[in-house]
Amino acid sequence: MTKTDQHLTVAMPKGRIFTEALHLLKEAGFAMPEEMAENSRKLTVEVPEEGFTFLMVKPVDVPTYVEHGVADLGVVGKDILMEENRDVYELLDLNISPCRVCVAGMPGRGPSLNPKVATKYPRIADRYFREQGQQVEVVRLNGSVELAPLIGLSDRIVDIVSTGRTLRENGLVEMEEIAHVTSRLIANRASYRLKRTRIDQMHQQLTVAVHGEGVFK
Repeated sequence: MTKTDQHLTVAMPKGRIFTEALHLLKEAGFAMPEEMAENSRKLTVEVPEEGFTFLMVKPVDVPTYVEHGVADLGVVGKDILMEENRDVYELLDLNISPCRVCVAGMPGRGPSLNPKVATKYPRIADRYFREQGQQVEVVRLNGSVELAPLIGLSDRIVDIVSTGRTLRENGLVEMEEIAHVTSRLIANRASYRLKRTRIDQMHQQLTVAVHGEGVFK
């Protein structure tokens, strides 16, 4: 293999997923530098010993970088894959950052005549309610989704829930679970063909770490 064949560019999400993915990479036997700590302001981190370049990006942008070939691989939540519907290979369930996509709302309050659902996931919400045979108006929000039912902007919300604390603090309750979500390893289709041996090696090491079968040294 040439150096180009061996080198992998990986889109990594900032935040909780990154922290857990970094730990998993270490468990899989990869030497990760100190500057990859969560408080790092660097947008790119080179790990020449492992043949990696990491791109530190917003979680929602990971599939875009991978689909367009800027990154060979990426780590991203299944919720984003469901919403973005990007043309990438989903290689491995990393079983990190578990949460769920849920419908939530005010307790005891039924839907209005023309129900509205506020969400950061309009595709997921629209698809789910269509499958349930319910006609709703989906209102897209980029943040503070929990506020929508409190001020009458929507009857319900569709959002990611981990512990449920934010819902409870705002007087909301979970009503229905749409999907269980964990983070996944994804690959660019062309990269997977051209760098198959290298990607399969990384995939194997991560699989061992995910299933607790030992740690590569």
